[in-house]
Amino acid sequence: MKDTSPIQTSVARTFWRYAIPSVMAMLISGLYQIIDGIFVGQFIGMKGLAGINLAWPLICVIIGVGLLVGMGAGSLQSIARGEQDEQKARQVLSTGLILSLLYSLACTVLLWLFGDSLLQLQGAQGDVLVHAQDYIQVFIWAAGIAVVSAALPLLVRNDDSPNISTALIGLGAVLNILLDYLFIGVFDWGLRGAALATTAAQGVVCVLGIGYFFSRYAKLRLHWNTLSFDFSQAIKLTGLGASSLLMYCYFGFIIALHNAMFMQVGDTVDVGAFAIVGYLATLYYLFSQGIASGLQPPVSYYFGAGQYPRISQTFNLALATIIISGLAFTLVLNLFPEQAIGLFVDDDPQLLAASIPGIRIHILGLALDGFIFLASVYYMAVNKGRQATMISISNMMAQIPLLLLLPRVLGVAGVWMTVPLSNLLLGMVIAYFLLKEVRRFRQTPTEQTLLVSNAA
Repeated sequence: MKDTSPIQTSVARTFWRYAIPSVMAMLISGLYQIIDGIFVGQFIGMKGLAGINLAWPLICVIIGVGLLVGMGAGSLQSIARGEQDEQKARQVLSTGLILSLLYSLACTVLLWLFGDSLLQLQGAQGDVLVHAQDYIQVFIWAAGIAVVSAALPLLVRNDDSPNISTALIGLGAVLNILLDYLFIGVFDWGLRGAALATTAAQGVVCVLGIGYFFSRYAKLRLHWNTLSFDFSQAIKLTGLGASSLLMYCYFGFIIALHNAMFMQVGDTVDVGAFAIVGYLATLYYLFSQGIASGLQPPVSYYFGAGQYPRISQTFNLALATIIISGLAFTLVLNLFPEQAIGLFVDDDPQLLAASIPGIRIHILGLALDGFIFLASVYYMAVNKGRQATMISISNMMAQIPLLLLLPRVLGVAGVWMTVPLSNLLLGMVIAYFLLKEVRRFRQTPTEQTLLVSNAA
């Protein structure tokens, strides 16, 4: 059999072998959100878009929990493979699967106890609140499906099967589109139908993903009688993957705070416009997350195998891709805003007028969003969970004062300006420390050994 391990192939070929399926998987998975938004906008309208946007901060937490397990276990899994320790890699995988079920219970309790209160804290009321509640109520009992379906494709990918991982997510996305049309367009079930379509598609991904690890196609094949839970590994992967959870908590928190401020200085139309701009920006977020996620398996492998110069080369390739694509995406949306918004609204001049300024301002710092996410994943890949977590926390903390101050001075425009300004400030700080560290991986073998010893 041909050796496809990262050390046996070029840096660029190895990176793209993981990055291309990862990007495809992320973009396809994004259809869960974007197709929901298109169907909701076309069939339910502005209040439906506002309702689903008010529900998304809670859904972000659930997705983040799944990514915590997937990224944490995946990084340890790849490091163990780089160390040629297959038994350890299998133990990490088994622990990650069991841990995802335990965390699912916590998500169910969270939604059941605090779901309605968190919606109302954002200013939800009337029909918009009812729409949001319809969406959240489905996830109260389906939180486990959402958590496991977020973790599994990452675990499959780190089992050296990126194409199977992509196929799983692609199948889920196609099912989601078909069920969205059926539940929203035909049965007229509103946001409850959108949530049911998503969870049903995710359920299929769960069944097939778990089945993969018990099949002959898995590199780290599992057996029911050998499943075990290692508490120390659970603690380690939770700490390592915590930045992914915090990153999605950041997304959820910022969306919630934006919603609340839009309701204070604007109205429901501005929340609907924010939902549309968020859906459009999500396309780039998912692309950049795919590139960053594609960096993780080879970099973790190189780190475990002591191939440090390859880490620097891989990071530089991923960074260039994220920055160039971010600038291109920003240019396209600024040139064709009406056409992009038209995907979500049909003959609503008020919503169109509110969305265009949002696109012009909100996405100015889009490329820096990708850079910040890349930095977080890089630190996870080299087993520096603390630094990855600090980036996620700093990202959240940088936006809070701006979001509380700017709208009071500039109104609705101040809400739109918060993200690009905070990205600029945080991006400069991260760039100084991160690029300095990456360059250190070009040192002599002795210096590299000392670097890794100090990091441990």
